[in-house]
Amino acid sequence: MKHIVILGDGMADLPSLELDNLTPLEKAHTPNMDRLTKLGQAGLFHTVPESLHPGSEVANMAVMGYDVENLYEGRGVLEAASIGVTLASDDLAFRCNLITLEDGIIHNHSAGHIGNEEAGVLIDFLNDHLADERVAFHKGVSYRHLMVIKGGDKHIHCTPPHDVPGADEVDHLPKTLKEAVASKETAALVTDLIKRSQELLASHPINLERKAKGKATAASIWPWSPGYKPQMPTLKEAYNIQKSAVISAVDLIHGIGIYAGMEVIKVDGATGLWDTNYVGKRDAAIKALETCDYVYLHIEAPDEAGHEGDAKIKIKAIEDIDEKVVGPILEFALEQKDIAIALLPDHPTPWELKTHTRDAVPFAIYHPHNPSDSVAHYAEKDAAQGAYGEVEKMEFMKLLLNQQ
Repeated sequence: MKHIVILGDGMADLPSLELDNLTPLEKAHTPNMDRLTKLGQAGLFHTVPESLHPGSEVANMAVMGYDVENLYEGRGVLEAASIGVTLASDDLAFRCNLITLEDGIIHNHSAGHIGNEEAGVLIDFLNDHLADERVAFHKGVSYRHLMVIKGGDKHIHCTPPHDVPGADEVDHLPKTLKEAVASKETAALVTDLIKRSQELLASHPINLERKAKGKATAASIWPWSPGYKPQMPTLKEAYNIQKSAVISAVDLIHGIGIYAGMEVIKVDGATGLWDTNYVGKRDAAIKALETCDYVYLHIEAPDEAGHEGDAKIKIKAIEDIDEKVVGPILEFALEQKDIAIALLPDHPTPWELKTHTRDAVPFAIYHPHNPSDSVAHYAEKDAAQGAYGEVEKMEFMKLLLNQQ
């Protein structure tokens, strides 16, 4: 058997009055997701344990079948793997956003989804003015970058900026988690870097030009999710999956894939937004199934729409995934007769909250050799009635692989 996971990042949501007390999944026209669900079995998956925050890195590792409570080491290390940065044992890696601040308020987590070229210039500028023998910045994609502190202490709390839109930055600067000198020193260093970046970026020509054009500025760095290099088994070691591939526009997903021993497939036009190349990603996934036993197709668009607080765009992204991705892949699987498909989000990103929650997510698994259940619509409430019930930890991966 071959297996493919179609993951619509942040697709799950909460009912809202504006959508007639429906969720975006319930409101969207999704005939292909519904067909897949009707052919398979459904359930709810608790992707985020109570001990961890509901981040995409935590949830996607869980979907891939990893014991996140014991293996999770932060988002920064995954970014590092994705962009080819080798970490020493004492390197503390942070995901480092470029964010928009207005009068000390966190306006958005993405500097208005700044482009790669402008962001790259700013990261080079910060390296010239902030980096030293301990601190280095590394370019990623759009607003998503990497900061590494040699000898840093990971026992600090750094708030993800997408969790606190509209909040005062002062309330969310790094805090110590241990009353230790090293922890206090690291928190103070990160805070100092944030403040110094704001002074430097305020007068940079790129920001002056963006401001003149009415665009959001990259007013500050915002490091978060610190950690050390993890000790993850590959999917081959953990599940005897001989060959696997990951397709995404997001560095952290690539990073998980690298640690998991997967081939990273990059697709032209994959933006991580709602204008992404859905067809190109779908075609790449179908081609990968010719040689791979397991393919992980990650689509970021619904999550970004949720963070933007835009229900219409989120519904459109869900419908695009249904039409351009799920439908053709399901048809291909039905023709081949040896492909199992899982459809799910990693976590909810409710558009009214503009951030992730830890609620269980709906999933459906079509397996050509398994019976179907009575669920005929892919959505949160419907999946709760499915034959799989509620699952957690590594149970989902074992269900997909028929190893339960």
